[in-house]
Amino acid sequence: MKTTKYVEDLRTKSIAELDEELVAAKKELFNLRFQNATNQLDNTSRIKEVRRNIARIQGIIAEQNSAE
Repeated sequence: MKTTKYVEDLRTKSIAELDEELVAAKKELFNLRFQNATNQLDNTSRIKEVRRNIARIQGIIAEQNSAE
């Protein structure tokens, strides 16, 4: 499973690294939306995937903050 590997990888990162990952994912989502609006995006399912990754990252950040 690709997603479980991704989540395990996220859990090993520090909060600062997760914040960087979150910013990068949000930038990617912005670019994907822009491409979609201008009809340049071929793989529209990537938007859904990135949105879910953002939610995963935010969930792990919340999890680590509550553990401290």
